[in-house]
Amino acid sequence: MEKKRLFCFKTRIKEDIVIVAINYGMGNLYSISKALERMGAKVKVTNNPRLIGSANAIVLPGVGAFREAMKNLSKYEIVPVIKKAIEEGKPFLGICLGMQLLFSESEEGNCKGLDIIKGKVRRFCRTEKIPHMGWNQVKCKKEIPILKGLPDPCWMYFAHSYYVTPSTQNNKVIAANTDYGVEFASIIWKQNVFGTQFHPEKSGKDGVMFLKNFIKIAGERCRRQF
Repeated sequence: MEKKRLFCFKTRIKEDIVIVAINYGMGNLYSISKALERMGAKVKVTNNPRLIGSANAIVLPGVGAFREAMKNLSKYEIVPVIKKAIEEGKPFLGICLGMQLLFSESEEGNCKGLDIIKGKVRRFCRTEKIPHMGWNQVKCKKEIPILKGLPDPCWMYFAHSYYVTPSTQNNKVIAANTDYGVEFASIIWKQNVFGTQFHPEKSGKDGVMFLKNFIKIAGERCRRQF
């Protein structure tokens, strides 16, 4: 009887977990939402601040221009919701442009970002082919929960022209690096905030494992709250 009650308890919590993919007009929401759903997550795609704020975990995808992205986040009144959710300790994953938006500012349009992580977004040197597109190695610098079970190095899929540079005081947020003429941060981690310059939803089995770990992190936080 005790085992049966424990099983039901865990199942109910899993069903209650909701991951929101923020729809602000700048990302391939279909790919990331379907990837998470295939792994058993309940996903809501929305730009509604109330629904975003009530989620158990948040994904901020993104493809496009930094300035336009910040403009849209402000237009839909999502900026304060993101900051509050992060302060509350909710698991947060920024993907590609979504990770860049977490930083203080960008060279692209000389625009201010969310300033969750101190640092700047810079453009690749013109001596390299831009954009950086295709498969590349991700070399881990530290063990973090979202990398559990992944090989080191692992291979992920990239498509970007800009990369993040944390301030000197914030170098500890770099969890993994990738080389493309210059070594850049391909994964950042700050407490409950994760960011990837690559697209895990397009990165085969390693990307699947990465997203499974994010779902697991969301589930573990939900369980701790009961």
